[in-house]
Amino acid sequence: MSRIGKRPIKLVQDVKVAFNDRLLEVKGPKGELELKTHPEVDLVIENETLSVIPSNEGQSTTAMIGTTWKLINNMIQGVTQGFQKQLNLIGVGYRAAVSQKELVLNLGHSHPIKYTLPEGITAAVNANTKILLESSDKQLLGQVSAEIQKFRPPEPYKGKGVLFEGQKLKRKAGKSGKI
Repeated sequence: MSRIGKRPIKLVQDVKVAFNDRLLEVKGPKGELELKTHPEVDLVIENETLSVIPSNEGQSTTAMIGTTWKLINNMIQGVTQGFQKQLNLIGVGYRAAVSQKELVLNLGHSHPIKYTLPEGITAAVNANTKILLESSDKQLLGQVSAEIQKFRPPEPYKGKGVLFEGQKLKRKAGKSGKI
């Protein structure tokens, strides 16, 4: 059995958890999240703790216990504290702006890129080149930030592009110019 999955998850006061028909609903101050659990995994809620147990013993069950445990733990953390990702725009003339639920990016193309933010994601732009994304859903936040980075991926020769906060870009040498 997964070692991380053996630990019970402690439920916080502000969080309401309901488990019916393989659907786990977690409600908290930052939002609501749902998770459809795997058929080989069961959940037990008792005494302000939630435990992940196998429905039956098997090889694939052990992997699903740890995965389910982590997904539930991320859901509880998301509805209480939330998650953040910061993107940095590096390049001459690279800018970002937020208007309502739309992120407008100028990334060196001939036209501005308009990206509509999905429900559950909020964005703020600091100093025109720093985008702060916030959400209670960790998977959705990672997906949205990856989609934004795809518009101008980090480029190793000039060091330009959309980078995550703290991401190191390994620079490469260009052509030597000698024939």
